[in-house]
Amino acid sequence: MSILSAFSCLENAHAQVAQLDQISVSISATDIKKDESNSGADQSSKKIIPIKENDATKNDTVQKVVIDGGRTDDVRRQSTAAKLIFGREELDRNGDTSLGDVLKRLPGVTIGGRPGRGGDIRMRGMGSGYTQILINGERAPRGFSMDSLSPDQVERIEVIRGAVAEYSTQAIAGTINIVLREDYKQKNAELKVSLSSEQNRLAPNVSISYPGEIGGLSYALSGSVFQNKQRDQSATNSVESAADGTLNLHQNEYDEVHRQTTGIHFTPRFNYKFENGDTLMFQPFIMRSHSVSDGIGLVDQLFRSPIAIEPPAYAISNNSGSADTTFIRSFGNWQHKFDDNAKLAVRFGGGYGKMENSSISNQYDANNNPVAVVTVANNVIDKTLNNGGKYTKPIGEGQTFSAGWELELGKRDQTSVSLSNGKPQFQDSGDPLSASTRRFAVFAQDEMDINADVSAYAGLRWEGIKTTSSLSGINVGNSSSVWSPIAHVVWRIPGESKNQIRMSYATTYRAPALNDLIAIPSISNLNSPTRPDRIGNPLLKPELSKGIDIAFEHYMTRAGLLSANFFVRNINDLIRRATQLVSEPGGARWVSSPMNIGQATTKGIELEAKFQLQEFFSDGPAIDFRSNYSRFWSSVDGIQGPNNTIDQQPPYTANVGLDYRVAGIPLTLGGNLNLTPGYDVQSTVTQTNFIGLKRQIDIYGLWKFNPDVQLRLSANNLRANDYVSSSDVSLGGVNRLDYVTNKTYTTFSLRLEMKI
Repeated sequence: MSILSAFSCLENAHAQVAQLDQISVSISATDIKKDESNSGADQSSKKIIPIKENDATKNDTVQKVVIDGGRTDDVRRQSTAAKLIFGREELDRNGDTSLGDVLKRLPGVTIGGRPGRGGDIRMRGMGSGYTQILINGERAPRGFSMDSLSPDQVERIEVIRGAVAEYSTQAIAGTINIVLREDYKQKNAELKVSLSSEQNRLAPNVSISYPGEIGGLSYALSGSVFQNKQRDQSATNSVESAADGTLNLHQNEYDEVHRQTTGIHFTPRFNYKFENGDTLMFQPFIMRSHSVSDGIGLVDQLFRSPIAIEPPAYAISNNSGSADTTFIRSFGNWQHKFDDNAKLAVRFGGGYGKMENSSISNQYDANNNPVAVVTVANNVIDKTLNNGGKYTKPIGEGQTFSAGWELELGKRDQTSVSLSNGKPQFQDSGDPLSASTRRFAVFAQDEMDINADVSAYAGLRWEGIKTTSSLSGINVGNSSSVWSPIAHVVWRIPGESKNQIRMSYATTYRAPALNDLIAIPSISNLNSPTRPDRIGNPLLKPELSKGIDIAFEHYMTRAGLLSANFFVRNINDLIRRATQLVSEPGGARWVSSPMNIGQATTKGIELEAKFQLQEFFSDGPAIDFRSNYSRFWSSVDGIQGPNNTIDQQPPYTANVGLDYRVAGIPLTLGGNLNLTPGYDVQSTVTQTNFIGLKRQIDIYGLWKFNPDVQLRLSANNLRANDYVSSSDVSLGGVNRLDYVTNKTYTTFSLRLEMKI
């Protein structure tokens, strides 16, 4: 593929985006068929289902969670805080090999980056850091990619739209809790073997779950091994001009990378019940992966004036790299019940993460003469210890009070070396960085049934975070703390047992990421206003938000619902990156650093519909329909419009899908359309970014040979549209436009599932 042909493809793709940018599709989620009573973490807002006055079991209502297996939406319906739950049915439906492919179909959830390659998990269209990601109720390790977690290792996904006091309130957009496999009560071992293909590159995956019981000990041994091979291709067209419009630079760049990754996941779970009724759960999580890559970069400078900011680029770059990642995480939970029906749950655990990345780039000019050899090595070790607890006590009838604490200690040691022709590319290259974090929180919450129609929740949480780092003998620190009052109310409309209204208020926040606080730089080999070095800012303050949610929910006779949720968030001390020219010992360089810039407001409406067609046509085909549509608006003070929105927030996102059980044969067919339109964002006063349309079509077919054996064939990202983006920067007396297209690919998977 030539540079010019790649550029031509880019122009055609951009024209298609302009035509398709107005498409709007409604979309949905699905329900689950799992009992919630065996959560891997303390559940937020587990709701006591109201019992009518004439119910003979009235006196047993305290601390009781009743779940009707025929109506799995009861868990969602009876929870005071808005919680959406998706279990094995949703995780297995399309035969996905990536957790990101599952998440993208959930209401209001989007995935950053190109389709099929994972990215930031976002709720309500808000960018990185606004959505809290938990594993078994605890924050995910730094550097851990949820997309690297196999869906086979997950029991269910909980999407919590409103904050709750027992979880961290670092959740301006909401919380997604990934609960690992916990099927220790299953009677059969499960074996799943799949083979995926992307561009004829095969990716095998084998997972197994084996349950057992010895006396008071119940266990489930779950694990998977996988390998995948991928190719990524991108083309970039860059135009740089002076303030008076004079052309300084016009170039095309083409990059291609081949990558192979092999990994293993192991997630056993052990539960022990003592004679006095105490229970102890322990669940380690182990992930190990090794990746090698090689690629080529081609740069064709069609025109370059002597005053162009972009330095003379290489013409050819041969690249290779490797990455080794190890994550070990443990989750423990001990529960004790007192004689007065009170309960104490104590959580404990820790984690270890090691990431080693290295790369080498051999660069040549147009005549194949060596220009530079650039080597980069980055080694990171993260260690964490955590402890928490919750005391729960029923007060009277239909009321439960809880209080608890959380403590998390983290330590990071990092060494980054970047050399060009053997010379350091930045002043502190090779110097060890040490950073530590301490997070402590206390909370109290009270949940009550005011009457048969109204339930309420009130909570208060204090959370403080202290971060310190040391580099080259320079110590810096950052401390912050936040009080978070929280309130939820559910009104079950009298005489309309299928309808209810939710209202919520919460103060939440977004703490600066560790990499945004510490001062170790990330070096750009082709330093320019659009390719600056990146560095942290230890003076950052957390973003503080106050928000409300109002929702209407209608539950159908069969497993289905219609809902509409409106939300608004006001954010103070918004964090954005700014780029400026900084003097360095080796010369001036463009450097991007984060800073607090002011206020922002975001609001939106989230619509969801899922139902069985036979709900309306009793003799109709066995079709399950799922859809959701979310519309977002936002504005950032201090940045002029018209596109001064929250960073990376699209105007809407939509899903529509259905499943059809063919009459007379054990075959189910289904599919899903996921759509996020293209949009512009004025990210700073000097930079505008464009993110192109994402339209993904997934289909599957499932044949059930018998209750214990089934075969699933699926195709993800069936159309495989190019993913386009651009960056337009006016800075330093020049204007620079980079227009990028990334290829995406269809993945076919064949999956055999057996109960042994």
